[in-house]
Amino acid sequence: MNCIKFLIFGKVQKVYYRKYISQALNKEGYIGYIKNLSDGSVEVVVKNYANMDISKILSTLQKGSPKSEVNSIEMGECSEEIIFNQKFEVRY
Repeated sequence: MNCIKFLIFGKVQKVYYRKYISQALNKEGYIGYIKNLSDGSVEVVVKNYANMDISKILSTLQKGSPKSEVNSIEMGECSEEIIFNQKFEVRY
């Protein structure tokens, strides 16, 4: 498994959610990306490694930014091979 994908639903666009999450996951040393989806949700993809703390990532995603409201988070394995940069980034 190359990566884990999270879909975040709620008030997560236009509330600095991507900025907060990318800064928090970068600080923790994760590699991956976050991007807005056309249905109003947000996608977070994190490169998988042996000692990854999924509960910590979920907690960060749930907390979000001060103005965000996360209603639910779906998690699953990536079905496609993804090329990652050297840090956690915002993609458009």
